[in-house]
Amino acid sequence: MSGQFGLLKTRRFAPFFGTQFLGAFNDNLFKNALIVLLTFQSAQWTEIKPELLANLAAGIFILPFFLFSATAGQLADKYDKALLARLVKVLEMLIMGVAATGFFVHSLPLLMGALFLLGLHSTLFGPVKYAILPQHLHEDELVGGNALIEAGTFVAILIGTLAGGLLAGSVEHPAWIALGGFVVALAGYLTSRGIPAAPAPEPSLTVNLNPLTETWRNIAFARQNRAVFLSILGISWFWLYGALFLAQFPAYAKNVLGGGEGSVTLLLAVFTVGIGLGSLLCERMSGNRVEIGLVPFGSIGLTLFGIDINFASPATPFATEVLGVAALLGIPAVWRILFDLVMLGVFGGFFIVPLYALVQIRSSAAHRARIIAANNILNALFMVTGALGAAALLSSGLSIPALFGIAALANALVALYIYRLVPEFLLRFMAWLMIRAVYRLRSEGLENIPEEGSAVIVCNHVSFADAVVIMGASPRPLRFVMDHRIFKYPLLSYIFRHCGAIPIASAKEDPAMMEAAFAEVSKALAAGELVGIFPEGNITRDGELQAFRPGISRILANNPVPVIPLALSGLWGSFFSRIDGVAMKTPFRRGLFSRITLRAAIPVAPSEATPDNLFNIVRALRGAEK
Repeated sequence: MSGQFGLLKTRRFAPFFGTQFLGAFNDNLFKNALIVLLTFQSAQWTEIKPELLANLAAGIFILPFFLFSATAGQLADKYDKALLARLVKVLEMLIMGVAATGFFVHSLPLLMGALFLLGLHSTLFGPVKYAILPQHLHEDELVGGNALIEAGTFVAILIGTLAGGLLAGSVEHPAWIALGGFVVALAGYLTSRGIPAAPAPEPSLTVNLNPLTETWRNIAFARQNRAVFLSILGISWFWLYGALFLAQFPAYAKNVLGGGEGSVTLLLAVFTVGIGLGSLLCERMSGNRVEIGLVPFGSIGLTLFGIDINFASPATPFATEVLGVAALLGIPAVWRILFDLVMLGVFGGFFIVPLYALVQIRSSAAHRARIIAANNILNALFMVTGALGAAALLSSGLSIPALFGIAALANALVALYIYRLVPEFLLRFMAWLMIRAVYRLRSEGLENIPEEGSAVIVCNHVSFADAVVIMGASPRPLRFVMDHRIFKYPLLSYIFRHCGAIPIASAKEDPAMMEAAFAEVSKALAAGELVGIFPEGNITRDGELQAFRPGISRILANNPVPVIPLALSGLWGSFFSRIDGVAMKTPFRRGLFSRITLRAAIPVAPSEATPDNLFNIVRALRGAEK
């Protein structure tokens, strides 16, 4: 994990990280301090019940996300994001001045106004926060950068929440809360001055101040790429799911576990540590690139450990008296619950970090900030909907552990729905699992696969696992031309067809299908996609390369694009190869974790990409190992 932590030493990331950390810390410091103050001293401020005040404060803070996210996205696309970050910090200092005035004149409306403005501050910073990363980080740093941002944000939320509660209970005059917030805002402004310039992608953009029409336009930008939009829905669902758990921690600690105030902090800290750990592990588990195969893995953990919390929770509190943290930790059953919470956080990190990175990479640079704004709007909408749904279920008599169990089952249904619409997630998960649970893949030269634009990938054909391994290792999605017979298997047919695989048959077997395949390949290359083929035509039966067929010449005649030769080695003799004449006959034939290698050569010009030349390149690239 040294790579991602190394970003904290760079000027292109460290000042921005510090700025966003201090902003998240300050939001939660002031919000929680205000809620604690109004909860325990509500009679001095208003006749409204403390419970209602807490919900009112939460609603006021989130309202700006609905009203101003669309405008914030436009501003982040129109102006330099580093400049916007500094202006937002200036606004934060002014907001603390409004809060100080509210405390001095004892005005609840002014304090709620300051809270609304803090929500506006977060709304304006949101598109800057995620749209600036692709401008300052390389693609192989995006997962690590996003991991640090997510981990830092949750740690800032935790520390800010704790500091806010302590500050509210220890100061003689509440104006000190605003002063503390001003100091944090000033530190954030000074940090923001170190953020390098991030030029606007659309400086001529005309800002539309109508939030309704612009919100629909931003959502339309997001919907242009199906994977991006479904990733946004996945992110929004995670925030609903996570916020539902976080909102119930106080009542769960008191009414289910029988703990005191310290137990709420314990639950929050354990959950936060889990998310931070999962986020930071993403870079190592994904190999320094955006690995969306981690998303299904994350959703599995979110479901399993959410269900287990339901079963692990006691039917009645552990004691009739209020238990302190030490007393709770002395109960073995509590450790199972804490483990579930840690793992919920860890798998939540696996789920959300790749999704954020995917949205950043696959969004158009000209619209990226507005797509992030659409994400923020949907996040807020999902969280509010989740809060209302949870309140309705709890009001009807449902227990908190049962609510967690229902949410976990709903998570499984949502995940299956998303993977049904975009099987690429599921296929990448299968590839990621195969590469790490069955094999140990070593890759060389994959940087030769272009980051954008069309190209043809050619590779030797050793086993039935070849396409899955290559798809999992490739930094970009690619469409494989595959033997039509593999589409006879319902599950494989569903997955490969939805990932854009192109079925093909020989001219003797089905000339119409062959012509349709070549036409689809031409269409894909014209659209700037990657197409993968196995020029041998069949899986090897002796481990040696077979002659390359002339199909590649026909493809290049219609679409003269670069060709990237790949070579697989180490798969001959595996379960998926035909070493015994029939593949998939002897499980664990070579045991688990056998080493395989995928090498890529430099792109070959279309004029030089003859079958014989490509055959020689792939053979030399593979070497002696089959």
